[in-house]
Amino acid sequence: METPQRLYHIDWIRILAFLLLIMFHASLPFTVFPWEVKDQDQSAALSSVIWWLHQWRLPLLFFISGAGIHFSLQRRTMVRFLGERMARLFLPLLFAMFFTIPVQVYVEFLQKGRFEGSYLDFYPAVWKMVPYPDGALTWSHMWFVVYLIAFLLLLSPIWVFFRWKRMQPVKAMISSFLTRPLCTAAMVLPLFFLQYTFSLRYPETGSLIGDWFVFFFSMTVLLYGYFLGGNPRFWQFCESQRRNLLLISITVTAALFAGYWWPLRLPEQQDERFLLYCALNAVCIWSTILSVCGFAAKYLNRDSRLRRYLNEAVFPFYIIHQTVIVAIGYGIVQTGLPAWIKLPALATLSFAVILVLYHGIIRRTSITRLLFGMKQRAQVQQNDRPAR
Repeated sequence: METPQRLYHIDWIRILAFLLLIMFHASLPFTVFPWEVKDQDQSAALSSVIWWLHQWRLPLLFFISGAGIHFSLQRRTMVRFLGERMARLFLPLLFAMFFTIPVQVYVEFLQKGRFEGSYLDFYPAVWKMVPYPDGALTWSHMWFVVYLIAFLLLLSPIWVFFRWKRMQPVKAMISSFLTRPLCTAAMVLPLFFLQYTFSLRYPETGSLIGDWFVFFFSMTVLLYGYFLGGNPRFWQFCESQRRNLLLISITVTAALFAGYWWPLRLPEQQDERFLLYCALNAVCIWSTILSVCGFAAKYLNRDSRLRRYLNEAVFPFYIIHQTVIVAIGYGIVQTGLPAWIKLPALATLSFAVILVLYHGIIRRTSITRLLFGMKQRAQVQQNDRPAR
């Protein structure tokens, strides 16, 4: 049941989902949601669209991460797998927390009037080790990496168990069972249960401890990717049903906008309205993930120089993107321009700066590649081969 060739569309899904972050975070200054830098003009309509994107964008990334874990374990021992993942995740996390993310805190404190002075005056506060918001130390947008590290460690017994030769047929049976259309559709039920049970009691914080809704929801979707991603029947199902899946996604999204998102009127208690919201949102998230997988399998399963370039660039882009957006956004929001000019200007300038930093500095040396979670050049040439 295992696919013998590299699934290039998985790389493309990951690339496009991460690149969407630039537009997503460039939009946040102009929405009603709290963020590091805010514009005086905030759009309710844009806020609704951003909330919709927020529902499925990160679950999609965790799903693809789960598929990536499956494929990585096909070619690595468990010790090598965990060693490589920790080196490529934990070191960039520490580097970002102490050397790039503090710029975001500095800008936020400047705009809120919590600090006056230069960045050089502010930076020593990072090393006082006082967590944000009281202090300057935070993992900010790198919470995704923190959760991924936690999942890798917590679920390592599962990875070990199914790497055992006698258990590999069991994993194949589970994967085969889950790829039956009715079973794949039924996988929406745990997502509904988790949202209904945890989302009101434990609102999203990104703090790991106590963030139980996001924690369990994300871990579940990651496990979905682990069990489904290596089975060609799953991708064939998504590809053949991509239009139906998209129609379901559009239908439930329209219902959510009509009843909850336009304008934002989210339920605040566990009543019938909340029950319906959780059901619709779970279907929205799962059908969107499946339809994205289907269209990607149909149209993006091809290699190119652009894919290879962006596949390397996407993680460094992720690490620095929010710092760049916040720094540039601090200047842009103070201009007298209308928001419909500020937003595309912020997104365009941020992408240009990120690209220059990546292409001109980050990818050039061994030390910067290490700090930004990139493989060394020899590893890239060895690992980016057709076989998964």
